[in-house]
Amino acid sequence: MEVYRIDLIIGQGPGARIHPFQLNKFTLVGATTRAGLITAPLRSRFGIVHRLDFYTADDLVEIVRRSAKILGITVDDAGATEIARRSRGTPRVGNRLLRRARDFAEVRARGQVTLEVAREALEMLGVDEHGLDEMDRNLVLTIIQKYAGGPVGLNTIAASLSEEEDAIEEIYEPYLMQLGLLDRTQRGRVATALAYKYFGLDAPRRQPNLF
Repeated sequence: MEVYRIDLIIGQGPGARIHPFQLNKFTLVGATTRAGLITAPLRSRFGIVHRLDFYTADDLVEIVRRSAKILGITVDDAGATEIARRSRGTPRVGNRLLRRARDFAEVRARGQVTLEVAREALEMLGVDEHGLDEMDRNLVLTIIQKYAGGPVGLNTIAASLSEEEDAIEEIYEPYLMQLGLLDRTQRGRVATALAYKYFGLDAPRRQPNLF
C-alpha cells in the first residue's frame, strides 16, 4: 500500500519468479463490522480509522421523512417519530417499518400514517416500543426460562431457537447488548437484571463467587 506496487508470483516451485506491477496512486477505503478479523499489519496501514455508531432518533426521523417523500407516503411528524423510535438505530430498519406502516395505512387508514396508525401497524408486526421483535424476545426468554438466566453457550441457544449461530451473534445480540438486556461472559450468554424487568419477572438470587 505504501509503495503502490503488487508483486505477482509467476510459476511454481524453484522456477517461480516475481514480477513487480506498479499501480497508479490510489485511496483505499474499507468497511467492516468485524475489524478483529483483519490482520494487524493491514489494519495499521489505514491512515484514518473511524467507528460508526447507531443513528440517533432525530437523525432517523429525518431519514423516515425523506423516504416517505420518495415513496409518496403521507406521514405526519408524530408517525415519523414513532417509526424512527422503533428502528433500532438503523435506517434500513426504519425504511422497512415505514413501508409496512404504509401498507397498513392504505388498508385501514386512508393511506395516512399517523401516530395511532404507526403504533397499530408496528404492534401487528410484533415490534415493541424498544424496537424488539419476536425473535429478540424469544432469544432472551429462552435464556431466562430454559436456562435459568444463563450462562449458556451460543450453540445451545442456536439449537433451542433453530437459528444459525452467526445470525444470533451478528443480527440479534448487538442490539440486545446495547439495550443492556444481554451480556456475554467467558462462560456464555447471561440475561441481565434489565431483561427480567423488561418481561416483568423477578431476577433470581445468585450466590456470590467463593473465589
